[in-house]
Amino acid sequence: MKTTFITLIALAFTASAQLVKLEGAKAVQYKEASGTKLFLHVFNPEGHKTTDARPAIVFFFGGGWNGGTPKQFEPHCQYLARRGMVAITAEYRVKSRNKTSPFECVADGKSAVRFVRANAAKLGVDPKRVAAGGGSAGGHVAAATGTCPELEEPGEDTKISSQPDALVLFNPVYDNGPKGYGHSRVQPRWKAISPMHNIRKGAPPTIVFLGTKDDLIPVATGEEYDRRMKAAGSPSELHLYKDATHGFFNQGRPGDHYADTVAKMDAFLVKHGWLQNK
Repeated sequence: MKTTFITLIALAFTASAQLVKLEGAKAVQYKEASGTKLFLHVFNPEGHKTTDARPAIVFFFGGGWNGGTPKQFEPHCQYLARRGMVAITAEYRVKSRNKTSPFECVADGKSAVRFVRANAAKLGVDPKRVAAGGGSAGGHVAAATGTCPELEEPGEDTKISSQPDALVLFNPVYDNGPKGYGHSRVQPRWKAISPMHNIRKGAPPTIVFLGTKDDLIPVATGEEYDRRMKAAGSPSELHLYKDATHGFFNQGRPGDHYADTVAKMDAFLVKHGWLQNK
């Protein structure tokens, strides 16, 4: 009985603790769901003050909605903080830790964007310049916050928008239709969660990075998403990397595409007035 009690205490502590601790980042709890406290890991520019109104970005890690950690986007956050943005890498619920579905992943993504906007004055953030980004399934979470009008966390103040003002997507899962990725996990509600099928007027400016040999996200999917965005009147950039595979954009991956994707991300943010040109 004693062992069982200790085990339960350990499990409760694990559920409440930060998923990771990132050097140089401030952990801010934005939500509690499924018995788990969820944190944003916030990287601030040097000399940042709460009276500032900096552009901000929230990144969501990849891992098939099953696993992963916010550490994936630590390098991107460090870079953008040096460039003057408040850069955040977010925790969200996943199947391996929380027994959740992709719908909870998106609900957490929307909560994270809403939290940053609602607390802009405390975070030193411009509430009209809050971007979302991510890779693979995290790219799906980010894209869904930008395009899918439903899937809000019950009880939140929907008068504060959960839609980001720009999207930075790395080989994102953004087609959940019958021929898309993860369809079996989201049917029969796939139309509500598929970014491809929710693009409409007012979709945020978007930049996408995709490898031509990605075994999960076909080039044709990226091209169709880009076409639909432009047809809706939203700025869209698609950057294809010859022979690159899924996850190619991560620091240290074969092909060393990290630097180029970050440079193009920077240029996108400069073009839309979020960063100063350097």
